[in-house]
Amino acid sequence: MIYLDNAATTCPSAVALARAETFLKENFYNPSARYRGGDAVARELRLARERIVSCVADPAAFEAVFTSCGTEADNHAVFSCAKRGNAVTSAGEHAAMHQSFVELKNRGVEPRFAPVTRSGTVNEEALLSLVDEKTSLVSVVHVNNETGAVNDIARLARLVKEKNPRAVFHSDGVQAFGKISVRLNDHVDFYSVSAHKIGGLKGTGALIKRKKTTLQPFVFGGGQEGGLRSGTENTFGIACFRFAAEEKIENLKQTCSRLAGFRELLWGRLDRSFYTRLSPEDGSPYILTVSAVGLRGEVLQRMLWDGGVVIGTGSACSSKKPHSRVLEACGWDGKTLDGVLRASFSSETTEEEILRAAELMNRAARELKETTG
Repeated sequence: MIYLDNAATTCPSAVALARAETFLKENFYNPSARYRGGDAVARELRLARERIVSCVADPAAFEAVFTSCGTEADNHAVFSCAKRGNAVTSAGEHAAMHQSFVELKNRGVEPRFAPVTRSGTVNEEALLSLVDEKTSLVSVVHVNNETGAVNDIARLARLVKEKNPRAVFHSDGVQAFGKISVRLNDHVDFYSVSAHKIGGLKGTGALIKRKKTTLQPFVFGGGQEGGLRSGTENTFGIACFRFAAEEKIENLKQTCSRLAGFRELLWGRLDRSFYTRLSPEDGSPYILTVSAVGLRGEVLQRMLWDGGVVIGTGSACSSKKPHSRVLEACGWDGKTLDGVLRASFSSETTEEEILRAAELMNRAARELKETTG
């Protein structure tokens, strides 16, 4: 099978799994235990924490709180920081952020949603107009998971803090971490990341935070993660996360360059009489979203599966809905939304796979068009 749904999840890295195996078989101890085995695992956790943070920030200024996933990290930031006044985000956020903001209304905080552009980036002027002296939190996704559009979070965070220095700035970095060059500045307070998007395991994520910022506990119990997220740590998953992140960061520039070429190669081979491009040219090299306008994307998805290509129809977290909420917010019409297909790549994607996928995508669209008239 040709796997082109890496924005949904990635195949775990064989190298990361092999390096982390010791935490399943030998060093399986509870890191909270007081004997030497527990102490040794606790030291490895501290090292993993530092290494993961160093991928995007200075460990002297930032630290990581390990979570079960990016969704939990997003929720932790929102419900810890948005406790008064209003909170501002974009209409193009992942469901983990959007639904959290919707829930804020039930907790006495006013959610405000800034519009997005056709490509999926936030309208900066509109976003800033929603920030006032009562804003407690602003959250903007780094890479739009539906289109691959990239928001300049360093610039946005600075502009937000200039308008309201007390506002906390968070970004969902799940589709950016380990994929594009990221360096958090002093204006970004929180940044959510996930392991299974970069060759790690499902069930592991982290909320990276500036050390000077306040975070309230989200899960209570034994006081792990500095009292911010109780529960025995997933040491194997965290180790896999660290090793996968190191692997991706080491080859980041080369992979980005190669996949940007693959993205354009795929688009260049698609039949324009069927497909319209929704992803921006300056977006993430890992995502190409198109639409077979007037056709049904989920039907094409099944046809492609039968032909040996795994491809998405948008965010897996929104797959039960008829249309993508994010793409609707971008302003695309119903016929375009019906035909959405999202191809997303990994460092393991090959040129031969891209060429074959383009051939099969064109064939599927042609056959479906002939069938439906």
